[in-house]
Amino acid sequence: MRAPPVLRGGIVARLCSLVFGLALFAAGIVAFLESKLGLPPWDVLHQGIAQRTPLSFGEANIVVGVAVLAFAWALGAGVGVGTVANATLIGAFVIALTSVDEVDRLSEQPLAVRVVLLVAGIVLAGLGSGFYLGAGLGAGPRDSLMVVGAERTSTRIAVVRGGLEVSALVAGLALGGTAGVGTLAFALLVGPAVEGSLWALTRAGLALPAPAEA
Repeated sequence: MRAPPVLRGGIVARLCSLVFGLALFAAGIVAFLESKLGLPPWDVLHQGIAQRTPLSFGEANIVVGVAVLAFAWALGAGVGVGTVANATLIGAFVIALTSVDEVDRLSEQPLAVRVVLLVAGIVLAGLGSGFYLGAGLGAGPRDSLMVVGAERTSTRIAVVRGGLEVSALVAGLALGGTAGVGTLAFALLVGPAVEGSLWALTRAGLALPAPAEA
């Protein structure tokens, strides 16, 4: 799949899909966080910032998202409602979820339960990305920076994205964030999870086929 399919329905349906997808993605982040088995690279950075500043993990997510968005915009990236929503709502949903005592106590569960949380985190991140990308209302801040960075440097998108992920991971580790098997699992499996979710949305009739597949 070379391009995401577009979800059926008008602007209201697509806005609902955007918010629903971002909520699912935030739930995936929280599942990773509570698994204590390692975070995705950007969340290692958010965790490190939270440990070094008065910001909570969710607040750090928002601050980094807005900063990346501003930087990408300064470099010439287009900004849509989905871009702004991605930068702000994921962090807000994370704050809301981690304020629930039952969710906060998941990190105290046995290893087997935390492994399930890790797997659930990947599935939720993939499904959330499917609904968010399918809304077609603008790329997220990190995706926007990836695209404009590739255009500015005449470098392949995969190389630019890899450089951004490694930079975020190194900065996060330097600030005290934690990486682990979950970090590697996310790097290897989130791509297939996103593509699988987009395929499932198309097969279920919720989205039109991607242009390349039409």
